[in-house]
Amino acid sequence: MKFIDEAKIQVIAGKGGDGSASFRREKNLPKGGPDGGDGGRGGSVYAVADRNINTLVEFRFTRVFKAQNGENGRGAQCYGKGGDDLTIRVPVGTVFSDINTGAVVADLTEDGQTVCLARGGKGGLGNLHFKSSTNRAPRQHTLGEPGEEFELALELKVLADVGLLGMPNAGKSTFIRAVSAARPKVADYPFTTLAPNLGVVRVDSERSFVIADIPGLIEGAAEGAGLGHQFLRHLQRTRLLLHLVDISPRWEAGDPVHEARAIVEELRKYDQSLYEKPRWLVLNKIDMVDAADREATVRQFVQDYGWTGPVFAISALDGTGCNALTYAVMDYLESQARPAETGTPAGGDQAA
Repeated sequence: MKFIDEAKIQVIAGKGGDGSASFRREKNLPKGGPDGGDGGRGGSVYAVADRNINTLVEFRFTRVFKAQNGENGRGAQCYGKGGDDLTIRVPVGTVFSDINTGAVVADLTEDGQTVCLARGGKGGLGNLHFKSSTNRAPRQHTLGEPGEEFELALELKVLADVGLLGMPNAGKSTFIRAVSAARPKVADYPFTTLAPNLGVVRVDSERSFVIADIPGLIEGAAEGAGLGHQFLRHLQRTRLLLHLVDISPRWEAGDPVHEARAIVEELRKYDQSLYEKPRWLVLNKIDMVDAADREATVRQFVQDYGWTGPVFAISALDGTGCNALTYAVMDYLESQARPAETGTPAGGDQAA
């Protein structure tokens, strides 16, 4: 199924039924009086988060969601039936925003969480309510109120504890395959990953965390270059970012220090709170560096980059260092309170 993380819909709540202006007419009651019933309320539109759904693709085909109108009131004090509510099921992590105002209407972050998107209109009053000692034959009645109507933008932000960050072909997909059961496509060309992937990393039988892999970023991503900018939102809910850097000797031109700094700058341009998240440096493809030179290569990169935070040298291909990294991540997550969306950078100073 194609991964869709944005959509636009229109939600329309049901109109309330009109009240009735009716009079009782029976053989033995020539002056029976008013007996018009009230109209039923209109149905409301609700959204509920469902963990069994992982994409917004359904909203590309159905864009208008309208709840049922309430029935009109009738004579003999018959009240109209209320309209049926309409429930929309969305992935956990979906944010609803009003297109016209930009205000966030709802942010569904837990399975089963429910919110009312549009409230149905109240039913009108029948003439029974207007009877009095001075108005024994009222013909007044009120009309049902219209239901609320909104145009909403849906944005899916995946829920993960850890996010992977890096250039195309930095080894993010290989890493998530190595430490979890996720099986994203891996190939030797840029932008192999076209959509976010989630994997559950189990460090033991009772300890685990969720890791998210997004398409690689390139310089200019915040302005729309490449693919990764489309998915940066999926890192906003994470508690820790792992910045993967290809440390291997490469034939093609490219300075890994410049590339690492460029990625961090794209974070800052896109979202300051994302830039300020705790971030660890992970130097990948260490297996392609001569064993005798590995320590010096890592030390030189860290010095040139100006990094003083946590550093891990790994090989996602053969698993070198991956266990130590996942255990360190698990220990860090357990030591932190469940996040604030923004926070002070942890684990050392960030490189510029």
